[in-house]
Amino acid sequence: MTEKLNVFAVRTLTQKEYFAPGHRSCQGCGEALAVRLVLKALGRNVIIANATGCMEIVSSPLPFTSWRVPWIHVAFENTAAVASGIEAALKVLMRKGRLPKKKIITLAMAGDGGTADIGLQALSGALERGHDFIYVCTDNEAYMNTGIQRSSSTPFGASTTTSPAGRVKMGQVTWKKNMAEIAAAHKIPYVATACPSYPIDLVQKLKKAADIPGPAYIHILSVCPTGWRSAPELSIKLGRLAVETGIFPLYEVEYGRYRLSIDFPKLRPVTDYFNLQGRFRHLTKEAIEEIQDRVHQEYEILKERSKRGF
Repeated sequence: MTEKLNVFAVRTLTQKEYFAPGHRSCQGCGEALAVRLVLKALGRNVIIANATGCMEIVSSPLPFTSWRVPWIHVAFENTAAVASGIEAALKVLMRKGRLPKKKIITLAMAGDGGTADIGLQALSGALERGHDFIYVCTDNEAYMNTGIQRSSSTPFGASTTTSPAGRVKMGQVTWKKNMAEIAAAHKIPYVATACPSYPIDLVQKLKKAADIPGPAYIHILSVCPTGWRSAPELSIKLGRLAVETGIFPLYEVEYGRYRLSIDFPKLRPVTDYFNLQGRFRHLTKEAIEEIQDRVHQEYEILKERSKRGF
């Protein structure tokens, strides 16, 4: 799939902005771009439960806000629980005639820490109960807001403030938790991965998630120049490299059927991605080979699932 944004953007993306500029995100913030695209895809009829994290901090310093839709800041651990309550309340209010019966999207948003770690229990419960909502994880692969601490979504080998690279350890010593597969294991109607570097793919997946009844989970890779120690102007390139190397494949699981969004005949070497980030500069040749082998192995499994459909 080729992304021809200059050709299709006018027809695909609304010109309206529901996430206003002027917020305090860092230069090159992939998460801010992801949120902007998510809201362009979903429109104004949405209510957001947003966990503590980068986007909450940069977008809502009292008395300012960047949100042009109903939005509530919730605790780190209960994003999905609050979204469940919003979805249930909307049903009751519409049934009692206190709200007109129309499509109002319940959207839960959290980072990787609030999703894969602190909020995992609430998320699993909401998915299992079958609430009609969309959960978006904006994954910048560490607790960036509080000081670049490791999370279970931090890649193997990456250096963070709590998994520093040095003589004793090589950085993060565990493999990245695959939240998309964990969500898919709940047998929910729709799961997808996305990246702002492929904006049309991201928008189409959000629209599909909104159209399918029941819970949907979207995992968005969000480049963080501050935590990844990369140049801000390279954020879009880094997102593309994550996909082109197979480190972050784009795919969807619709009613249990897998489909690769973009399939490359040959993946680029992981070093093309690593060399642009300070958090990986310490990796040895042996560590890189181990990562490369794992990336190829997992990508082949995903390709096979996509061919079979399950």
